[in-house]
Amino acid sequence: MNQPWVTLPVPAPPPPRHRGEPVLDLAVPVFNEEKDLEPSVRRLHAHLRETFPYPFRITVADNASTDATPLIAARLAAELPEVEWTRLAEKGRGRALRAAWSASSAPVVGYLDVDLSTGLAALLPLVAPLLSGHSDLAVGTRLAPGARVVRGPKREAISRCYNVLLRCTLSVGFSDAQCGFKAVRRDAAAWLLPLVRDPGWFFDTELLVIAERAGLRIHEVPVDWVDDPDSRVALLSTALADLRGIARVGRSLARGALPSRRPPRSYAVPAAVMALAHLLLYAALRPTAAAQVANALALLACWTLAQPVLGRLPLSAPPALAARLAVTAGSIAVLRHTAPGTGLRAELAVLAAAHLALLLARPAFGGRRRRTERAAS
Repeated sequence: MNQPWVTLPVPAPPPPRHRGEPVLDLAVPVFNEEKDLEPSVRRLHAHLRETFPYPFRITVADNASTDATPLIAARLAAELPEVEWTRLAEKGRGRALRAAWSASSAPVVGYLDVDLSTGLAALLPLVAPLLSGHSDLAVGTRLAPGARVVRGPKREAISRCYNVLLRCTLSVGFSDAQCGFKAVRRDAAAWLLPLVRDPGWFFDTELLVIAERAGLRIHEVPVDWVDDPDSRVALLSTALADLRGIARVGRSLARGALPSRRPPRSYAVPAAVMALAHLLLYAALRPTAAAQVANALALLACWTLAQPVLGRLPLSAPPALAARLAVTAGSIAVLRHTAPGTGLRAELAVLAAAHLALLLARPAFGGRRRRTERAAS
């Protein structure tokens, strides 16, 4: 009877070699990938040697494999000069990427899945905007025009539903959160990694949500993608973990615990409802009251009635009411000065524009602005 691989001695990763600092450091996170690791790394290495015009490194990030994966990784690192490997004691794709990226000194770090489901032809388009300084992050997308995807209907439906859920709950702008094909500038990674808490599959989503909210530039690259029929991702447990991650990040955004350059959806929706109520009350009061009086009364009534709903949101703070009153009253005054003969429709349009400006600028939320300082490289 053959001895199980887990009993074989696992070599310690060697110290990093320095054959000229790489411009790109690609992590390949693995867990029990003895079948795919060697052919995939050799294929990736050959592709980079032939097509990538700068020094590169491939870092195999083994997170607690119990098969021959660490032995294969050690052999590849000894044989291929641009390949290194590291071993973690605990599982988790996010944990592996955090360790690999934090230890790298390359200007651009990234990762791809070991099955190489994503076409490698997209690798240079992924990295180019980061090297040029045009973008801070670059992500492969299977859901944008130009992408060519081969996979079963079940995984296609799950992927699309997940990304629709992200747009509805966290109001994200990127199209594909979980494609295993991403890169980031090292200075952006150094700023982002301390803010990302998830050690598993939700790591990608959390990283992108925080980056987008903070105003970092995200570049999307449509990719060719072929589903791996031997994928061992546990769909149910991964989906439940992702739902918990979405809820956790949503709560953090609502509390203002994460850096943001735009109001979270949890603020935008109450602000929009309050603005609509203000316009309706203004229209009802306007026939019997002067414009400024109707504006002040309508706004005060909306703010008072909304307190039980708004709770502790910054929208409910007295400075928020003062800001709204100043901006809306000023808008009416400007309209009266520039076009004194206008009627109720023009007044409502100006007030709606004032509410929109408050939402985009965010002084109406009454809280201190959070300044996002990115770490210098």
